Amino acid sequence: MGKSALFNRIVGARLAIVEGEPGVTRDRLYAESQWLNRPFTIIDTGGIDFDDTDDIAVHVRRQAEIAIDEADVILFVVDAREGITAVDEEIANLLRRTNKPVILVVNKVDHGELDTAVFEFYQLGLGEPIGVAAEHNRNIGDLLDLMCSHFPPVDVEEDDENVIRVAVIGRPNVGKSSLVNALSGTERSIVTDIPGTTRDAVDTSFEWDGQLFVIVDTAGMRRRKRITWNIERYSVLRALRAVDRCDVALAVIDAVDGVTEQDKKIIGYAHEQGKALVLVVNKWDLVKKDSKTMGLYEEDIRRELSFVSYAPIVFVSALTKQRLPELLDVTRYVANQHSLRITTGRLNEVLQEAIHLNQPPSDKGKSLKIFYMNQLGVKPPVFALFVNEPELLHFSYRRYLENRLREAFGFHGTPIWFKVRKRG
Repeated sequence: MGKSALFNRIVGARLAIVEGEPGVTRDRLYAESQWLNRPFTIIDTGGIDFDDTDDIAVHVRRQAEIAIDEADVILFVVDAREGITAVDEEIANLLRRTNKPVILVVNKVDHGELDTAVFEFYQLGLGEPIGVAAEHNRNIGDLLDLMCSHFPPVDVEEDDENVIRVAVIGRPNVGKSSLVNALSGTERSIVTDIPGTTRDAVDTSFEWDGQLFVIVDTAGMRRRKRITWNIERYSVLRALRAVDRCDVALAVIDAVDGVTEQDKKIIGYAHEQGKALVLVVNKWDLVKKDSKTMGLYEEDIRRELSFVSYAPIVFVSALTKQRLPELLDVTRYVANQHSLRITTGRLNEVLQEAIHLNQPPSDKGKSLKIFYMNQLGVKPPVFALFVNEPELLHFSYRRYLENRLREAFGFHGTPIWFKVRKRG
């Protein structure tokens, strides 16, 4: 049909996966766009097939039904080259019962010879069809004019600065989609036992305890040598992009499997990008426990993931909703720590105390001198260190200064970056 191609054309970016095989889009994919200064949210859904009883197909239909319920305007996309199909007729019958504006979009009208094919679709009883070609940008402006004419009055926009953007990352089948659904209280992502079900990154917005969250469920990341389909390559890239645009990364670890090498690589990417981080041990309900189990498990995680010792660990169960309020509270806390700003005067008080307790290193008779420090930015916190010889600031002393900053100010759940500059 070309729904995802039309979605990408309207959004102006390749957000939905477009492949030459049907059934690629599974989850509902949300994106923001605008036309003639009118912002709107557009949703891409999977293709509906009433005859397919496969688990994935049933889930896809459910996702499409949820999208229909949420929508103010429905774009029903059909194929000019195929003509009317039995599935088209069934979907048309479904949409007539919604009592919502439905625009019948005849896609793949690539040239004038196909213009007459549009008239065939009057038979679906959904009013006047509009012929477009998503790939060639034909009649897209007319379609957007028609779509916007059905929009409800504009709502007051939320203050984006108050929103915490969260990326849920991890290996396939660790329960990321289940966690998103449990946190948001919706069924926005398909949840099955099949690894890799989630291919598109699906944004879900919700409010908890007065805090607005936008949470992104991403495709499970496999080791590169196991990525054989073009579709899965796109999914991994999209998952990495979700990390790039988030404030907090929730790194989901399977409580049964423990920390794997792939977990380390995924968490390492979030760390290198300077994102606030929470380690989420999911499926905790499946672990046999005694009074020492959690402590021993945490020790093992700290040993395996020593490079993110700043990240809090929360043990949860998406299935039973165990400790989910605690997880949201921790997420909000580390987001605040991620954007924490310290005055220059207070920073240098801590710096001078640190130097007094542990003198800077020297090499070949030349000593490192640290003159002062100031904060350059947040998300993550970035500090400039002004010194006499940058090459004398060894990694161990840099780590020492980082630890002193954490002792003095917190910075829980966030990496700290230093920019070392030669004074003058």
